[in-house]
Amino acid sequence: MLCACSGEQFKFDEPPPQSPESLATRDFSASGLSSRTGTVDWDSKLEDAQVDEVESTLKEALSLNYEEARALLGRLEYQRGNFDAALHVFQGIDIRTLSSRMSKAIAERTRPLKPRSKCDIVPAGVMSLHSVSLLLEAILLKAKSLEELSRIKDAAKECKMILDVVDSALPNGIPEGISEDCKLLEMFHKALELLPKLWIQAGYVDEAVLAYRRALVKPWNLDSQRLACIQKDLAATLLFGGVEVEVPAQFQVSGSTSPKNNLEEAILLLFVLMSKMLNGQIEWDSEIMHHLTFALTISGHSESVADHIEQVLPGIYTRSERWYLLALCYSAAGQNDTALNLVKKISGCSEANQEPHIPSLLLGAKLCSQDLQQAHEGINFARAALNSAKNQNEHFLVQAHKLLGICYGNAARVSISDFERNFCQREAFAALNSAFATCKEDPEILFSLGLENAIQRNLTPAFNNGMRYSEMVAGSTTRAWKLLALVVSAEQRFKDAEAIVDLAFDETGKIDQMEYLRLKAVLQIAQQQPKQAIETYRILLALIQAQQESMTDDEVTFQRRLEVEAWLDLSRLYTDLESWRDAEICINKAKAIQFYCPRSWHATGALFQAKARDKEALVAFSISLSIEPDYIPSIVSTAQVLMKMGDDTVPIARSFLMNALRLEPTNHDAWFSLGMLAKTEGSLQQAADFFQAAHELKLSAPVQSFV
Repeated sequence: MLCACSGEQFKFDEPPPQSPESLATRDFSASGLSSRTGTVDWDSKLEDAQVDEVESTLKEALSLNYEEARALLGRLEYQRGNFDAALHVFQGIDIRTLSSRMSKAIAERTRPLKPRSKCDIVPAGVMSLHSVSLLLEAILLKAKSLEELSRIKDAAKECKMILDVVDSALPNGIPEGISEDCKLLEMFHKALELLPKLWIQAGYVDEAVLAYRRALVKPWNLDSQRLACIQKDLAATLLFGGVEVEVPAQFQVSGSTSPKNNLEEAILLLFVLMSKMLNGQIEWDSEIMHHLTFALTISGHSESVADHIEQVLPGIYTRSERWYLLALCYSAAGQNDTALNLVKKISGCSEANQEPHIPSLLLGAKLCSQDLQQAHEGINFARAALNSAKNQNEHFLVQAHKLLGICYGNAARVSISDFERNFCQREAFAALNSAFATCKEDPEILFSLGLENAIQRNLTPAFNNGMRYSEMVAGSTTRAWKLLALVVSAEQRFKDAEAIVDLAFDETGKIDQMEYLRLKAVLQIAQQQPKQAIETYRILLALIQAQQESMTDDEVTFQRRLEVEAWLDLSRLYTDLESWRDAEICINKAKAIQFYCPRSWHATGALFQAKARDKEALVAFSISLSIEPDYIPSIVSTAQVLMKMGDDTVPIARSFLMNALRLEPTNHDAWFSLGMLAKTEGSLQQAADFFQAAHELKLSAPVQSFV
C-alpha cells in the first residue's frame, strides 16, 4: 500500500516525496515500456492492449488490485492532459458495482470508537480508506475529464456518485475526529464544490441549487472559508439563476423563519455570511455585500442595507464611501432628507482636505432636483461636480450638466422676479443642450429638454423631444406617453391625445393603466363628453378597489392619491353640470380618504361658489390655503370671490392674483381674472392685454400640469 490509516486519527501517511509520475516511470522501466513508448505513446490514445500491460505492471510492482491500478494510471493520463486517454482508463472501473462496498468501508472505518480493545477488529473483506480514496479520486478525475471534453451533463452525473457514496455511508454527516488532510475528505470536498458548478454549466440551475443545499444541509467538516464560498455561490444562484426552486421536504425547517422563496433563502444565507465577516470568522468579500444589497433592494428593504453598511468595520470603506452608500440606501427608502444630510457631510468642512467625491455631489444634485425648494442647493451640487469632473470623466460631466439644467428649471418655477426666472430658464436650456451635445444617446436628457420646452409652452420642440425619447426607450416608460399626450392636448388636439393614451394603456402595467384612465377621463371632459368621462372614472375606481389587497406600500400610497384625484375630478364635473348632490358626495368620498388635502377644500369652495354662497366658499378656500399657502387654484378663486364683495376688497383681490402669477406666470385663469379686475376699474386697454394673454395661454394649456 502507498499509505495507511493509523489509529483513530485517520491521518494518512503519504509515501516519500515521490510523484506518481516517478512511480510510473520506475514501474514502466522495469517492464520495458519506458524505452518503447517514450513521449510519443503517452501523447496518443492508449490501446486496450497497452492499458492492460501497464495495469499488470502497476499491480505487480505496487501490490494494487485492478481498480486501484486503473485509478493510478488514469490519474497519470489526466495530469499529462490526455483527457481522452484518462477517460478510456477510468471507464474500465465499474464504480456502480463497487459503490456499496465503498459506502460500507467508509461507514465501518470512520465509526467513532472507544479506546481500541482486542475485540475491535474491522471485519475481513472491508476495503481500506486508502482504496476508497483512490476510487473517489478516479471518479472525480473522470468527471473533470468529461468536463474538459465538453460532456458536462455526464460529468455532473459522475460527480454526483461521489456524494451518493459518502452520503449513503454517513447519513448524519462526517463525524469529528477525521483528520482534515485525509485524502477521502479532500476528494469529497472537491466533489461538493464541483457538482453545482457542473450543473450550472450544463444549464440545470434547479439541480445546481439542490446540489448546493445538499452540501450545506449536513456537517461535512468544511473549513469556514470553503463553507462560506458554497453559501455565497448558492445565494448568487438563487438571486440570479432565474429559476424558483422549492425546498425539498427533507431540507425544510419548521417554523416562521423558514424561507418561503428563493429570495428569502438568499437573504438568510447572506445575513449569515455578513455576520461571519463582521466577527472575523471569514475574510471580507465585497461580493457578499453586493449580493445582499441587491437582494434587500429588490425586496424593498433598503433601510436594512443601511444597517449592514453601518456595521461594517472601519477600513473597508472610507468615510465618504460609507456616507455615500448610506445616502443611496435612504434615498431608495424614500428618506430623501436623511440622504441629503449625509451627502452634505461628504462635501462639508470635515472632508475639505479630501479629494472631492463626485458621485456624492451628483447624488446631492439629483436629490435636490426632486424638490423645488431645494433647487438652488442642487445648482451648487451640480456646479461643484462640474468643477471636480473637468478633464476627468465625460460621463460625470454629462450627468452634472443634465442635473444642473433640471435644477435651473426648478429654480425658474420658484423664482420671485421675472429677471431671475428668465435667467434660470436660459441656464436650464444651456446646461441641457450642453449635455445633449456631448451625449446624444442618453434618453433622460431628451426627456428633460422636452419637459422644459413643454413647461415654457414651446410645444413643437417639446413634442419632437418627446417622440425621440419614446423611440429611444421603445415606449417602455409611462412618462414618455404622458408627456406626448399632454403636449398634444396643449395643442388642443384632444382626440389625438386620447388616442395616445389608448395606445399607452395597452403597453403599460396595471398601476400605470390607472393613471392613464384618469388622463383619458380628463381628455373626455375637455371634449365635452361628460357621460363617457363618468364611465371612465367608474372603471378607474372599480380597478382601484379590486387591486387594493395585492399592492405594496408605495403602490397603496399612489393608489390613494389617485383615488382622491378621481373623486375630486368627478366633483368638478358634477359641479359644472349643477348636480350639487353628486358633487357633494364625491367631495366627501375624497375627504374620507385624505381630509387635509388642499384640493378637497378647494372643491368644497368651488361648490359653494357655484351655488352663489360666497362666504362659505371663502372659508373653504381659506382652509385650503392654510393647508398649502401656495395652492394656486385656491389663490385665484379667493381673488374671484373677493372681487364680488365690493370695491374695498379689490386691492386684496389684485394682490392674490399677482401672487398667483408670480408662482405660475402661465396660469390663464389668473390673467383672465386680472383682466376682469382691470375692466371694472375702467382700464380697458390693460384689460384687453390681460384677456389676450389669458386667451393665448389657454390655447396652449394642457389638460393636466406637465409637472
